[in-house]
Amino acid sequence: MTYVLRRLGQAAVVLLLAYTVAYVLLAALPGDAVVARFASPELGLSPEQLSVIREAYGFDRPLWERYLESVFAFVRGDFGYSVQTGASVSTLLATALPSSLVLAAWGLGAAILLAVGIAVTATFGPRVIRRGFRSLPPLFVSIPVFFVGIVLIQVFSFRLGLIPVINATPVQALILPVATLAIPLSAPLAQVLIRSIDEVRAQPFVTVVRARGASTSWLLWRNVARNAVLPALTMAGLIFGELVGGAVVTESVFGRAGVGQLTAQAVAARDAPVLLAVVVFSAFAFVIINLLVDLAYPVLDPRLRGARR
Repeated sequence: MTYVLRRLGQAAVVLLLAYTVAYVLLAALPGDAVVARFASPELGLSPEQLSVIREAYGFDRPLWERYLESVFAFVRGDFGYSVQTGASVSTLLATALPSSLVLAAWGLGAAILLAVGIAVTATFGPRVIRRGFRSLPPLFVSIPVFFVGIVLIQVFSFRLGLIPVINATPVQALILPVATLAIPLSAPLAQVLIRSIDEVRAQPFVTVVRARGASTSWLLWRNVARNAVLPALTMAGLIFGELVGGAVVTESVFGRAGVGQLTAQAVAARDAPVLLAVVVFSAFAFVIINLLVDLAYPVLDPRLRGARR
């Protein structure tokens, strides 16, 4: 409990620093969201009307005053209102979050399965196949995400006609975005798994278990995998934290209304309240997921339970 409370205190400091840095950087940009949103000639607003709008959003007050007010508002759960749409930022996040969570969960699950398959084949497969599979992670990590998405759409939707782009069912609409996420995300997981499996296989206890007549599958799943999974678990936690904050490129390519697309629209409109809320939410997701990963370590490795006691 002391460890958890200490980590929660560190999380509060991280969230405050993330919010402060984002707030200062957004304030340092020339102009503001009101100018970007309402100063277009099509609207025909006068300078006096723009001043009234800026006053309504508080942009006419000193920076430190706005910062303190917004920090206390965030603590109360009040994220303000979007300059672009006028809607509550909390409502926008609550609407976009479920789609991003579903995509993140399925994308991470597919990436883990693909990474495990690559790592196991690259370690225990025939020699020629092992070399080929060990070269897959560098290849996957070097391919841009938007390129993967465009290629999958061209092949499976336009050429083969297997997955419709228009009027697709919820399941069909998930297949290509999940594959787009899984291919590049599996690369770091596979690299960490391959390296960890190689290191664990070189340990003396593996030689002893093999000398007792253990089969390759027994050695892999009962002895090697449990010790090699810890570094990959950390990597999976980081990846999932990133995905919860929104897969900006993937959601933009496939037109999914998630946190990533909300972020892209807020950046284009310089919608500071939405951007600040997304930054804080992403930092919160990273902190909580990493805390859960740290708490899972002693469950997977009894040696850490003994060290903790």
